[in-house]
Amino acid sequence: MDDPNPPQTARVAVPRAVPVPRAVPRVDPEEPTEPEAIPVPEAEPVAVVEVVAEEPVHTLTHVDEYLRVAQEAGASDLHLGINAQPIWRRHGLLAPIWSQADTLTAEDTKTLAWNFLSDAQKELLAARGDVDFAYATDFGRFRASVVRQRLGIDIVFRVISTNLRSMDDLGLPESLKLLTQYHNGLVLVTGSVGSGKSTTLAALVDEVNKTRHDHIITLEDPIEYIIESKGCHVTQREVHTHTKSFGAALRGALREDPDVIMVGEMRDLETISLAITASETGHLVLGTLHTGSAARTLDRVLDVFPIDQREQIRIMVSESLRGIVSQQLIPRKDGDGRVLAMEILTNTPAVGNLIREAKTYMLPGVMQTGKKQGMKLMDDSLMELYDNGLISQEEAYVRAEQKALMRQHFAH
Repeated sequence: MDDPNPPQTARVAVPRAVPVPRAVPRVDPEEPTEPEAIPVPEAEPVAVVEVVAEEPVHTLTHVDEYLRVAQEAGASDLHLGINAQPIWRRHGLLAPIWSQADTLTAEDTKTLAWNFLSDAQKELLAARGDVDFAYATDFGRFRASVVRQRLGIDIVFRVISTNLRSMDDLGLPESLKLLTQYHNGLVLVTGSVGSGKSTTLAALVDEVNKTRHDHIITLEDPIEYIIESKGCHVTQREVHTHTKSFGAALRGALREDPDVIMVGEMRDLETISLAITASETGHLVLGTLHTGSAARTLDRVLDVFPIDQREQIRIMVSESLRGIVSQQLIPRKDGDGRVLAMEILTNTPAVGNLIREAKTYMLPGVMQTGKKQGMKLMDDSLMELYDNGLISQEEAYVRAEQKALMRQHFAH
């Protein structure tokens, strides 16, 4: 016999990437049973599921369960912190994964950490207070950071795309392919944390791998993308796992008959100095820096050297530099992901002269007139994205270098 009072249900459209919590549903009779609809971008394919009410989610037993949810939803980062619900970063924004999830306690995060850390990593965490490494599962790769803080242990993961995308897949301009054809020199990819530097750098290395027959050495902390040998022979080394430091790895690389060296991060004087030397001695060096524009990148490279060495370094960089790519990932106006804005500098006689004369503040003017050489200012990229309806006026204005010019552009 049919139940005369069946439970109320509603059909709610949710993005396929966003998993429905798996906990057993619980309905409070004093609350309405009609769930709040989740907004869905029009272009996003949707799956229709039946739910009774928003479900509580209790603390999961292993980080892999959280990581699978984050990866399937297209999140870039996962945060498991004390006195907070599990949080992810999707499309550049931090938000709880589930609004009805339990708050994690110090004991919860410690248990989660101890369930996936190796004995050596636990010892390093106890001795140093933090440990960073690549964490691999049967469904993906992640960059893990486990740290001790005032209340206990926090865990943060960066979701690494296992699908190495080409320059064409990323929509990178054709002019950047010219940078992969040099057999010596320095190419820098710069931007803030989370701006997609590693993805762009991996795409540049992949282009070399497909079009040349050379020896590529990658030095990373940790290894993110697995790059299979194609036309080139690829050697990948991880700092703190296969070598002590970037400096030690670079010194070793110069004795390993490399043609192309990829440096995951040029963070100190020793690494920057060795990278410049390698670029001058017949190697193509690809590296990253946490700087926001081409001019600031050059200032950062030069400022790490003692004052009495800077004139010599300026001459070396003016001759060895091939190009600088500075980038940002900006939330799309329609809320459906993020879009890439890029500033591109290629070395020309005029650029080299400004570097030698320590007049990097004049580089934007040269870049403005160097569009035929593939150069582009960040503000021009922002204007293009705004004009094409991809980003909001607010995003374009906040990120602009020349805000007065951006206001004028909006007025037209």
